[in-house]
Amino acid sequence: MVLERVLVRQAGVVTLAQARACGISADTVRRRVRAGAWRELHPCVYLVGGHRLTDEARVRAAWMWARAARAVVTGPAAAYWHGMMDRAPAAVELTLPRAVHRKSRPGIGLRRRDLRPDDVVERREVTVADAPLAALETALVVPRGSVFLDRALQRHVRFPAVYRCYCRNIGRHGSAGMHRLLVAAADRADPAAERLLVTLLRRAGIGGWVLGYPFGPYRIDLAFPVERVAIEVDGWAWHIDAERFRTDRRKGNSLTRGGWDLLRFPWHTLDGEPAACIAEVEATLALARRRPA
Repeated sequence: MVLERVLVRQAGVVTLAQARACGISADTVRRRVRAGAWRELHPCVYLVGGHRLTDEARVRAAWMWARAARAVVTGPAAAYWHGMMDRAPAAVELTLPRAVHRKSRPGIGLRRRDLRPDDVVERREVTVADAPLAALETALVVPRGSVFLDRALQRHVRFPAVYRCYCRNIGRHGSAGMHRLLVAAADRADPAAERLLVTLLRRAGIGGWVLGYPFGPYRIDLAFPVERVAIEVDGWAWHIDAERFRTDRRKGNSLTRGGWDLLRFPWHTLDGEPAACIAEVEATLALARRRPA
């Protein structure tokens, strides 16, 4: 084993066992740490001088520290490893088997559970949660998780694989939240977004609206005919094809030419910023009512 090759492969991180396999004694490693040439990130895991502590190095070092305990990188750190996130989280989540007991360390969060083999994969010499599980679990904990999952479905994972992963993990912690996201994500006709909008309008005491209001060759998702305010709701971007996109834009242009005010709300905004959506509806209706007849 050649140290330089190990460092290139592992972002400057090396374990004591690897250093010894490269012909460097434990005493030499300790001297280099005392001299500041090497930095001990975790017990027996080091960052060699001349290398930056990058996100990749942090994730690798955390996993290498607990590798012998059959650790798996999970959560947002796994999503980062699959390229779904630009940055790794401040704390790297590792999942250990239930039977394994190990104290956590700064910069590492530990979970004890038994993952199914189908949900674990090796990527770039690190054992991580497979992309579908990483995407689902990350969507539950990051801000605007539905937006994150929508982007992941567009670029990194396919919906059937994510759905199968959810089915394997029904009943586990977080599965209820996963179910809610997947129901919305799977909805190609967008009734979930429409139902959410209707719920928000009813809670706010706003009436006078009609669902599926006819307008020429189109139907407006939700219309206030008296005020001539149209609301179009969008589902998840991952399954919107080019033809539907063009049709939606043609409808929007036609409404504008017809003197309607048009609001568009994606599911993510209705779900994540409901108060702002209702405020915009109320403001638009108020302006429309002051318009000359």
